[in-house]
Amino acid sequence: MTKLSVNINKIATLRNARGGDMPNVVQVAIDVQKFGAQGVTIHPRPDERHIRYQDAFNLKSVVHTEYNIEGNPMDKFLEMVLEIKPTQVTLVPDAVDAITSNAGWDTVKHQKYLQEIIAECRRNGIRTSIFVDPKLGVIEGAAETGTDRIELYTEEFAHQFKLGNLSVIDRYTACAIRANELGLGINAGHDLSLENVQFFKDHIPNLLEVSIGHALICESLYFGFQNVIQAYRKKLL
Repeated sequence: MTKLSVNINKIATLRNARGGDMPNVVQVAIDVQKFGAQGVTIHPRPDERHIRYQDAFNLKSVVHTEYNIEGNPMDKFLEMVLEIKPTQVTLVPDAVDAITSNAGWDTVKHQKYLQEIIAECRRNGIRTSIFVDPKLGVIEGAAETGTDRIELYTEEFAHQFKLGNLSVIDRYTACAIRANELGLGINAGHDLSLENVQFFKDHIPNLLEVSIGHALICESLYFGFQNVIQAYRKKLL
């Protein structure tokens, strides 16, 4: 089975839009796990426009499945991660002003930088994953960093799938095969939804985890968290 990690950033966005503490991100994390999520993901950004750094600390005591913290490994982010010691840290090279993640790492150009960060995380017992584009050279570069896993950036897959261009999956499958050969675990995320997640999963050998936030939250507005999470779980069997 591929594990489902629910990204709750959009819950924090909704809270911050009005001020106060409704909806409460800690309670939502408790509830999504109760409804069947096998992990909780957050992606704090420097401006704290959705998840705040304090949220990351508050969530530590309630995430009893897998706690995945994503972000650009700047000093403040790394200090937080090393103090919290989540199950997994996913390194994402997003710019400070990025609306959402929009590119993976150049694992060749930034190999030494990533090696140093990953080594420090692993010394602290934190599993590491690198956000990457579906390119064979990038996958091979990732293996040289010492990371435990990669996270395939799936925006292009989701876009082409919606257009009916199903052959886009071939690049992802080839990268997954190479990652398996190199001993890398495989995660995936970005614009995956109930519409496309099963097709993706069925073509990615040994897909360990998907992290889904925006689509899952949108779908839950109509069908409710519990129903949507269970629907994802069935598609990921």
